[in-house]
Amino acid sequence: MGLVRLALALLAAGAVVTLLVIGARALLGSSGATQERERAVAATTGPVTAATAREPTVRIECVAETCPIVTVRVPGGDVLQYREMSRGEEVSYFEPELDVVLSDAGTVRVTENGKSREQGKDGKREAFTVRAPG
Repeated sequence: MGLVRLALALLAAGAVVTLLVIGARALLGSSGATQERERAVAATTGPVTAATAREPTVRIECVAETCPIVTVRVPGGDVLQYREMSRGEEVSYFEPELDVVLSDAGTVRVTENGKSREQGKDGKREAFTVRAPG
């Protein structure tokens, strides 16, 4: 009976070691594959130039300490943003058409399709729709 228990203990220990080795190889192999994929993508995409860079449909930057509620949504669809922003925070959206509502238009800098939009007045609410060119 003692010999059977010893054999079972050795078999269980061997199984645990085997599983640890398989897990470690899988973990190390997956991170290596991810790094390899990233290197391959970086090599094929090359540097981003002005001709290849895609302009966002709308880009919003907070220029005040706190920018009250900024809302961006797809007309008739998803709300992409409905929140306050902090100084220096930027968001960019690439959807073909967007509705934008600024609770205080004087606190943000807006760029539409790469062109600066005139900054609104402090404390004034502003709502507008932006469409991507084309």
